[in-house]
Amino acid sequence: MNILKFGGSSVASSENIKLVAKIVQQNVQSNSTIAVFSAFGGVTNELLQMAELARNEDLAYKDLLEKNEKRHLKAVKELIPVKDQSGILSRVKNEFNRLETLYEGVYLLNELSDRTKHVISGFGEILSSLIIAEYFKSLGVEVLFVDTRDLIVCKNTNEKIQVNYKKTYENIQNFFAQNKAQLFIVPGFIAKNEQGVPTTLGRGGSDFTAAIITGALDLDTLIVYTDVDGMYTANPNIVPQAYPLKNISYEEAMELSHFGAKVLYPPTLQPLLEKEIKINIKNTFRPEESGTLISKGTKDNFRWVTGITHIDSVKLINIEGSGMVGVPGFSKRCFDVLFHENINVVLITQASSEHSICIAVKGDEAWAAKNALNEVFDVEIQSGKIKTIEIEDDVAIVALVGDRMKSHHGLSGKMFSALGNNNINIRAIAQGSSERNISAVIAKKDVTKALNVLHEQFFEVPSKELNLFITGVGNVGSKLLNQLKIQEQYLLDKLRLKVRILGLSNSRKMIFDENGLDLENWKSLVEGGEKASREGFFEKVKELNLRNSIFVDNTASPEISSQYDEYLAHSIAVVTCNKIACSQEFSGYSQLQNLSREYGASFLYETNVGAGLPIIDTLKNLVASGDHVTKIQAVLSGSLNFVFNNYDASEPFYKVVEQAMKEGYTEPDPKIDLSGVDVARKILILSRESGLKMELEDISNQSFLSKESLESDSNEEFFEILKKDEPKFREIYETAAKNNAQLKYVAQLEDGKASVGLQEVGPGHPFYNLSGSDNIVLFFTDRYSQQPLIVKGAGAGADVTASGIFADIIRIGKK
Repeated sequence: MNILKFGGSSVASSENIKLVAKIVQQNVQSNSTIAVFSAFGGVTNELLQMAELARNEDLAYKDLLEKNEKRHLKAVKELIPVKDQSGILSRVKNEFNRLETLYEGVYLLNELSDRTKHVISGFGEILSSLIIAEYFKSLGVEVLFVDTRDLIVCKNTNEKIQVNYKKTYENIQNFFAQNKAQLFIVPGFIAKNEQGVPTTLGRGGSDFTAAIITGALDLDTLIVYTDVDGMYTANPNIVPQAYPLKNISYEEAMELSHFGAKVLYPPTLQPLLEKEIKINIKNTFRPEESGTLISKGTKDNFRWVTGITHIDSVKLINIEGSGMVGVPGFSKRCFDVLFHENINVVLITQASSEHSICIAVKGDEAWAAKNALNEVFDVEIQSGKIKTIEIEDDVAIVALVGDRMKSHHGLSGKMFSALGNNNINIRAIAQGSSERNISAVIAKKDVTKALNVLHEQFFEVPSKELNLFITGVGNVGSKLLNQLKIQEQYLLDKLRLKVRILGLSNSRKMIFDENGLDLENWKSLVEGGEKASREGFFEKVKELNLRNSIFVDNTASPEISSQYDEYLAHSIAVVTCNKIACSQEFSGYSQLQNLSREYGASFLYETNVGAGLPIIDTLKNLVASGDHVTKIQAVLSGSLNFVFNNYDASEPFYKVVEQAMKEGYTEPDPKIDLSGVDVARKILILSRESGLKMELEDISNQSFLSKESLESDSNEEFFEILKKDEPKFREIYETAAKNNAQLKYVAQLEDGKASVGLQEVGPGHPFYNLSGSDNIVLFFTDRYSQQPLIVKGAGAGADVTASGIFADIIRIGKK
């Protein structure tokens, strides 16, 4: 005999029921078949919703009841030929009349007992099974409808289900011995108690119904059809990379289902475990897939961790105080009172000091647990021996599950390290002696991040997902997006990095998509976005709370750089070409470095000096390896190098500056570059990276611009003054030419002092032949005392700056 169970999603519509019929008919051809059905998708919730409305004297229950009746009558008309409809239409209407009478009673009495709730909630399975039975009859299948209330006997205590297996098994065995049919249609979920009153097996009880019948009849396998391909490594709605498991053990399935894997109702395994009856979880809509087979553990399983799951409907209760230490029977009193209140403890952990006991209970039982514990320990609380017992809300439990975890060392360390590196705080930890489950209590807001982090750690091919939030999509930003798009597949194939852009912003608009933005049409997406807000951008990044989040700043905005501390304090890495943060007061710079270390969030700014050149990285490596920097000489402005390489007095100085602006070598305000402030910031950053505590004011800036031009208020005014100052620029150039020298704007650090200024450089100097917009840095150190370590190359331009930012992103990915 075959036994199949179909969930609510499998029978949510007439189209779905027709798919179910094909599966059932294939089984009927080979053997007599039992098919257990849930209510039509969503009906049970609506039945209970109507009951609550009626109890609250809200007549809206009538509209919802009418809507449900129409839904079921419509299913009859869509599935069953007109000539066969009258009987089932009459039966459906009769069931809805009974429901209406129950609701009217609840409405008039303003009372909804548990007994009435059980009776009402069972109507969904009865209705769906009656309609489906008639549908199979119309297809020519020999069908027998089985009322499971006549078979399954149980008692309910505050939703705790206890089946009288002896009586139930006897009923089932007798019924199927005395009745024969091609197809037995069985409504799940419903039962009767020992007094003969209709009741239910609790939410998800249709699985339980099928398991009880399977166990009673000693069948080989129970096939449970649902809307997914089996039990997954994690919830695929939360972890997109999750995949179905082919085989798992009973114990693993028990752990996963207990901890929220909603594919299987936890008690389902109880009637099957002892008899080693297999369960096959399959997809109604992809029946050709093998699904997940649950059976006794086999040696074929080489996974250390089988699945990751969570419970988010819990609350934490902490019992703490010195009066607990060394007192025999304290834990017994605690758990005795919870037992008498019929409260199930989901997780327990106790400090070895005996100073505290932490328990997790279901959310709807937390207040009852708190009140009971406060009452039983009232004397100790009044005397100050223990603290008043409080509830901690907004928590969840995440768990690793696997039979072979006990055979592999270091799994706990990997789990907690992965969570910690993503700023996920652990409130409590529990692990059974079987080592089949490691559980951690975390903030509910961190569940999505935690599940994805752990799945990446334990299940995915060594690859890492980076979630980018980019502000500034002008010259540099647009080049960066183009480079990311072109290199997307290379990063995945060669570096195992999956880079997603989830947020973009310019000065006017911002757009977010937690599934990743399409880089083919990012410009139109941004323009169609919401109004840009610096604070709003940060709040959205924080709200998404994704692992490996990186904030990328491609602007020169002081306001945006002022928020780096907020990003870092939420374990969001920062990559920036904006020099303002690292050239601010030393205390601010130092705070960012400290936050980066404290919260494990990278703070990278290679492009602050030399665009894409590895200048800062080289300096950091020298310092980290114990070398001492004695002197730095550098040409650090690609803009100024371009200007003085192209100015030969044949055309006005301002024209060359305009050309530099047009080609993207200067800031939008070229005065920042030409004044030497930008170079001063760069040598300041290098000074700090070499270990000096220095401020911007400490740097001597010998500007070649007139005071009037430096005090100009706009680009237009600035260029007018440059035109007027042309004779001075011509004189500077001609003097250098007479001396057979090149003009270079040089930054220097030596003996703890830094300066920037225009200098004449002779033919023998490494700076002499520096062309275009190139930068060059000479590092003189204890190890490189005679011949400096030289870093040289393109030091300006949107493409190279974007590539430097790209390199920093990759550094974080490889961390």
